[in-house]
Amino acid sequence: MYEGDHGCELGRYFPDSAGPQAQSQVAVVIPTMLRPCLETALRSVYAQAGVGRVQIMIGIDRPGNPAALYRVLEARPANMSALVLTLPYSTSVRHGGPHTATDGGALRAILSFMANTRYVAYLDDDNTWFPDHLKNLLAAIEGKVWAFSRRILVDEETGRELAVDRWDSVGANKGRLAAIGGLVDPSCLLINKVVVARVLGRWSETADGSLSDAADRHFFAAIRNTPHGAVQEATVRYSIRRDNILHKIMAEGIEY
Repeated sequence: MYEGDHGCELGRYFPDSAGPQAQSQVAVVIPTMLRPCLETALRSVYAQAGVGRVQIMIGIDRPGNPAALYRVLEARPANMSALVLTLPYSTSVRHGGPHTATDGGALRAILSFMANTRYVAYLDDDNTWFPDHLKNLLAAIEGKVWAFSRRILVDEETGRELAVDRWDSVGANKGRLAAIGGLVDPSCLLINKVVVARVLGRWSETADGSLSDAADRHFFAAIRNTPHGAVQEATVRYSIRRDNILHKIMAEGIEY
């Protein structure tokens, strides 16, 4: 536990069996507002098979009580460490901070730099992974700058699997967003952060300075044309609300 000048807890470290300076095979960055679904997301990280040491990096986007989160982290597997960053303020304009990315402010960038490994994966707290997600991505990124897997769209209210996404998160210069370079959703992405260090700050901003959750597109635009690998299987369960345009696209059978 670390405390600031006014007794405010700034974070907590949950070690694994190795020393903290020893690099992990991969890190998992999770920005969160401590929604209840975070536990389910973490359990899917715990279930990852075929990987070595994993460093879980969690940043809380606005002040809250992390006690329940800490209890879940106490149950992490032996090969996983965790670091929780609990700033006493939000860095996102959504909650009064300076950064235009509304989905976590600067947290993805900060935690990416803080990770003690060159390979960083991302997971939003309302999504989950299949057990082979990290193993497959680590194989796909070998000799490359980044790698991605496919995702299954899931109804947020019912948990029902709807379809494998073949419209949006489908890679560089493909799909419905091909005109702006395509997209890979953060929860499907693995990067070599050392190679792309110069553009990690894009996680905290939007291309046009507007206040939105489009930082993922801004970051992806900077890496999309670099060498990358692909996992053809869908290894991410991605929740969508009833008002998400993908519901309309699926209902109408629209293809791109």
